[in-house]
Amino acid sequence: MGRSRRTIPEELLLLALDPATGTTAQPQSLDLGLAGAQLVELALAGRIAPDGDRIAVVMARPTGDPTLDSALELLRRRGSPVRAVHWIGGPRLGLRQIYLAHLERCGMVHAVAGQMCGVLPTTRYQATDTAISRDIRARLDSAIRTGVPPDPRTAALAALAHAVGLGKHLYPGNEGRSSRSRLRDLIRHDPMGGLVAHAVMDVQNGVGAQPRRSAGGPAAAAGARATATAPGVPMQPHRGSMARAVAH
Repeated sequence: MGRSRRTIPEELLLLALDPATGTTAQPQSLDLGLAGAQLVELALAGRIAPDGDRIAVVMARPTGDPTLDSALELLRRRGSPVRAVHWIGGPRLGLRQIYLAHLERCGMVHAVAGQMCGVLPTTRYQATDTAISRDIRARLDSAIRTGVPPDPRTAALAALAHAVGLGKHLYPGNEGRSSRSRLRDLIRHDPMGGLVAHAVMDVQNGVGAQPRRSAGGPAAAAGARATATAPGVPMQPHRGSMARAVAH
């Protein structure tokens, strides 16, 4: 996979970076979103494909991206399709730091050392080329405001941005309410993006621990998804061990 095009995990992280503070918005759910973004990128590269609510490896050949290839190899070792919600909720914390370090090596961000409360060391990250972030944001804005169906990459990015709670970061206040609603609606334009976005929200809401084929069957599962994406329904934050002082 060439480096002329940014991957969806990279774009999601750049969207989450606050240019004023150098911290990431929604840090507690961002790792989940990055895991989902890896799945979408692998699907676009033809390496995996959805199988119901599961993910199946269809081509094990490496992409050339070390971080994506590590995820692909882990999926291959499973030997059988894995539920997206189980994959995203798995014990692979730290993706945010991995991708921040990657963006720093690529020259897209630079690290700024500091201290919290004058004692705890922290690292904040500033984008080195704000035009890149503006371009990513412009694609989302265009999809939201024009109503023209976006390309699969933009649709998946929008779905993940909504799933991790970036809507209020990107479109704050009452004036951004309609944009946040349209951001959520873009989920329907990419099946894989929609699958992983729902899985991210399911993990945050604790749905992953419940088998989908229980009482109520597909209708109950559909209802749960509708509730998870309905306006005004708060998503419970993922309270994993990744709540850190570094790049919080």
